[in-house]
Amino acid sequence: MARVELDDLKRFELAAEKGTSGALYNLGLIFSVGKGVEPDLVTAHKWFNLAALRGSNEAKEQRKELADQMSTAEIAEAQRQAREWMTSHA
Repeated sequence: MARVELDDLKRFELAAEKGTSGALYNLGLIFSVGKGVEPDLVTAHKWFNLAALRGSNEAKEQRKELADQMSTAEIAEAQRQAREWMTSHA
């Protein structure tokens, strides 16, 4: 089962390289619940933020729910990582 989850992660990462909102959203889900990886709210917020910027309403909702559980510093770090990702994938 871990292999399937790892394959899912790699598949979504590859799709995210193209900037598809669905892949970005799925990466947010993977990191928010820890499917095959350690849960990481900062990384999850980053992916939800990127998906939201591409029009995903579900990502906007998930990002808000995560933000309610995060410190101001964690949200700032997630936003910094999202900006960095956007710059390197422009």
